[in-house]
Amino acid sequence: MNYSRPQASPSREQVDALVGPTLLEFGTDWCGHCRAAQPLIAAALSSYAGLRHLKIEDGSGRPLGRSYGVTLWPTLVFLRDGAEVARLVRPTGADAIRLGLDQIAA
Repeated sequence: MNYSRPQASPSREQVDALVGPTLLEFGTDWCGHCRAAQPLIAAALSSYAGLRHLKIEDGSGRPLGRSYGVTLWPTLVFLRDGAEVARLVRPTGADAIRLGLDQIAA
């Protein structure tokens, strides 16, 4: 899974300053929903070579997830130039993820 450790997580200011399309994936290594979503996320991302994908370890007291109002995992936040374009919580299919990716890759 390789979620970022807290010290490696970017700040909200750093994320807001990102240029181009970015997928933020909030979750944890031990979350069953996060594990189940990994093949779906990988399948969806396979068509978007080079798209920035940041896996952020989330939990109580983690400022980046709180700044996005994340309450369930995984939460996918689709950004274009640091601005949220779409959000998907607990995806159940690669097609739904692709729709979000299409919105930021266009």
